[in-house]
Amino acid sequence: MSSEFVPEEFIPKVVHRVERINTILKLADQQFELMESLTSRDFLEFRGKLGSASGFQSYQLRIIEGLMGIDPNQMVKLGKQKPLDILKEFTLSVKGGDKVWQLIEDAFSSQSVKDVVWKWLYRTPIQGSSPSDPKDNEIVQKFLMDYFESFKILQGKQLELYNDKEIKPKVVERIQETINEAKTYLFAEDVPEHDRDRIRRIRAAVLFIESYRELPLLAWPRTLLDKIVEMEELMVIWRHRHARMVERIIGRRVGTGGSSGVDYLDSTTKYRVFTELWKARSVLLPTDLLPPIKNEEFYTFKI
Repeated sequence: MSSEFVPEEFIPKVVHRVERINTILKLADQQFELMESLTSRDFLEFRGKLGSASGFQSYQLRIIEGLMGIDPNQMVKLGKQKPLDILKEFTLSVKGGDKVWQLIEDAFSSQSVKDVVWKWLYRTPIQGSSPSDPKDNEIVQKFLMDYFESFKILQGKQLELYNDKEIKPKVVERIQETINEAKTYLFAEDVPEHDRDRIRRIRAAVLFIESYRELPLLAWPRTLLDKIVEMEELMVIWRHRHARMVERIIGRRVGTGGSSGVDYLDSTTKYRVFTELWKARSVLLPTDLLPPIKNEEFYTFKI
């Protein structure tokens, strides 16, 4: 996926690999069933022997997060310390820890899954136009403008469902907020200006793939995006299951590493790496409101 050109026939292979990852994550989630077979008293019999050992020291989890593409600044701090700083301090204090820390640094400094998927999405032909085409920016902007107009029509139809004089003003306000949020997302108004064009095109690509997924050239890309969202969903479920297992067995005690325990674990369930894929769900349109597809033959089977 990190290649400058990814052949279409390669995408099904990538989908298969992500499906395998997702199967592993599902199995990882099931492991909590074994821990949950412990009673609270059983666990407390040996909890003291763990000392200050903590999930903060799990370099494997940090490596997974780094390879996926999590922003270190997004990670919840323990007091004033960042998770990576805590892990660095610990790993460098034990024999052979320098090699472990090098693995972690490599995971966070190398190209992540997010990096390569974003680059791949950026190159997606939209209405038959690629980034290297002279009028690409105009074509992408036109697609987004048409999409936004259709989104406003959809919100208007939803407003028609409410006739109650007391409820309607609140609904009008909420729908206007939804329209404003959609505009911000579609035109990347929430992104620094120097990076706005890139993110805008990535978001347009996500919407284009999702909207016209029945077209042969977009079918596998759409499946890949769905599997990536599933992968992150399974990570979130794993974090949530971890928190519930801890709450069930030891309640809301202070964590072994000095964290707030369950509250800390719950806060990690808010992590999102593939934000553009999640946010797109809020602005998807029904088929009958989609902007007309142009250069449709570009996305069909070649005979």
